[in-house]
Amino acid sequence: MQRWRGLEAVPTGWGRSVVTVGVFDGVHRGHQRLIGRAVERARERGLPAVLVTFDPHPAEVVRPGSHPARLTTLPRRAELAAELGIDAFCVLPFTLELARTEPAEFAHEVLVERLHAADVIVGRNFTFGHKAAGDVALLTRLGQRFGFGVEGLDLIRDDGVTFSSTYIRACIDAGDVTAATAALGRPHRVEGVVVHGDRRGRELGFPTANIASAPHTALPADGVYAGRFVIGSADRDGVARPRLLPAAVSVGTNPTFSGRVRTVEAFVLDVDEDFYGHEVGVDFVARVRGQERFERIEDLVTQMHRDIEQVRELLVR
Repeated sequence: MQRWRGLEAVPTGWGRSVVTVGVFDGVHRGHQRLIGRAVERARERGLPAVLVTFDPHPAEVVRPGSHPARLTTLPRRAELAAELGIDAFCVLPFTLELARTEPAEFAHEVLVERLHAADVIVGRNFTFGHKAAGDVALLTRLGQRFGFGVEGLDLIRDDGVTFSSTYIRACIDAGDVTAATAALGRPHRVEGVVVHGDRRGRELGFPTANIASAPHTALPADGVYAGRFVIGSADRDGVARPRLLPAAVSVGTNPTFSGRVRTVEAFVLDVDEDFYGHEVGVDFVARVRGQERFERIEDLVTQMHRDIEQVRELLVR
């Protein structure tokens, strides 16, 4: 899959393509439907499928300081798009200038001049251009003028719930990682670098990998979770393939030790390795319990043993 940042990175002579546009944070089941349809249409036409996304999140530029919790990093978004069959992943830096672009200008410069769109696949709620003045109806009229087709897909609903990035953020914030998994089509993953902690876990007999995630990452509510620790490894052919290791994951401030900074710490079960400095991920599978403060260290250790047994049970279901 080709990866471009900015329209100037689109190769000279790029031909016609099928394009899908959106933030795609989370690449959830609704996004997967859009991407799948774009790929299907591209294969029908014998054209490449292009995904256009934005960085930073448009809300951060339009409403400074809002910082929506990030469900997926850009590299993860690209990885998921590639798995779904996307041929080119185009990131448009979202600036005030882009935010002030009129809908017709956006359609002409991005979809026609650079990407030579034959078809554009978007969600029914898609908006674009200055003050979100453009919608699917306007995009359809612009397509008729500029020579591309437009398909607006309905949003995915399940049990009365419409799957959206906003809904998934709310689930994660509440610690309901099971509902988040249902909407994402996979467990929510937090990525970062393993950094040195205070080594308190090792002293208690539970050495943990402390994961430093990027600012504004969507972290589950404080508590203990059953999860999988994701770390890449190179096989003999040199291809990196991630290992998914069972883990008990703690999110919170360690109130028993009067902590103040929220951390994500993973105790990887049955593995004794030094993960320091590695880029890793944690997939949140199920919530075990909320964060608690213990008066005695002995009580905390006893509870940690119980947590690990429950994690083992949850991960084999």
